[in-house]
Amino acid sequence: MKYQVEENCLTIFLPKEVDHHQAEEIKKEADAIIERSHIKYVIFDFGETEFMDSSGIGAVMGRYRLVHLIGGEVWGVHANARIKKILMMSGVTKIMQIYEEDQR
Repeated sequence: MKYQVEENCLTIFLPKEVDHHQAEEIKKEADAIIERSHIKYVIFDFGETEFMDSSGIGAVMGRYRLVHLIGGEVWGVHANARIKKILMMSGVTKIMQIYEEDQR
């Protein structure tokens, strides 16, 4: 898992496919970083992601629950149309803002 920590913000750069195996790794590593670095904000970067199943949705929602308890937030960036549709249909967009960036 690639990630970046800046102050109390963790950015998780998700892999091409977020399935059961990747989701477990993301959960374990992210939870350890969130606890160790007192993370309040989590950004999921979907820039490379082409596929995500229910395990990936669970990983996102679980990190939301974790930081929401301390007043934190979860955001998504660089989601393509397919990933946005998955997030919308699963209800994740009710708890997570999806931000668009200018395509240059």
